[in-house]
Amino acid sequence: MQTFDSDGVPIAYVDVAPQEGTGKDGAGDPILLIHGFASNHLVNWVNTSWVRSLTGAGRRVIALDNRGHGCSGKLYEPEAYGSDLMAEDARRLLDHLDIPRADVMGYSMGARITAFLALAHPDRVRSALLGGLGIHLVEGRGLPPGISEAMEAPSRDTVTDPTARMFRVFAESTGSDLRALAACMRGSRQTLSRAEVAQIEVPVLVAVGTTDTVAGSGPALAALIPEAKVLDIPNRDHNLAVGDKVHKTGVLAFLDARP
Repeated sequence: MQTFDSDGVPIAYVDVAPQEGTGKDGAGDPILLIHGFASNHLVNWVNTSWVRSLTGAGRRVIALDNRGHGCSGKLYEPEAYGSDLMAEDARRLLDHLDIPRADVMGYSMGARITAFLALAHPDRVRSALLGGLGIHLVEGRGLPPGISEAMEAPSRDTVTDPTARMFRVFAESTGSDLRALAACMRGSRQTLSRAEVAQIEVPVLVAVGTTDTVAGSGPALAALIPEAKVLDIPNRDHNLAVGDKVHKTGVLAFLDARP
């Protein structure tokens, strides 16, 4: 991995060229991938074959580890994890790589960051792909309370809420810094208003599993965004939708069709 300085925070990333023989000219259209809470670029995008699928389709793939995650810098104050701040990490990465404009795909927390980026810097976002996040971007529901406390618990065995315990187990499996994740959860759950999402000007794909109770309704969110399309991922919950074949096929079709 490579690292750059984002206003004092070291941010780790990978930059993967399109596969040879894909028929694309030059370096390929760039797409920036932003992972979800307690994950990292490897778990969210490499292990699920997203990087291989996108580079195989002729795209240049950039994927970062969000602050507090993976190999990026760890911060322990909630105010360091605002969605607007993490969106600026993504924008600075594009600056660092001299990429004037890219498609941006996020999943769950990464989709929230993508929406903030598209609203703040529409000139840098060719299209926004919001995976695993529906109307809860606006309504502010989604993950239950107690996840920060689960990260700080002395042992996973003391966490009784099943969703909070699932995230604790997942965080441990990814080798995460639990204290940084607790701060991130407390600081990164900002919403956008209906008026704000209506101001997102770029083409948007909202992709949510039909059994995902964390994201909220994908069609309800898409109805608020002028240039949004909906991709339902059948019979997939929040964890399984990310790497689903329907998700990949729909994203590739959307990217091929967008202006």
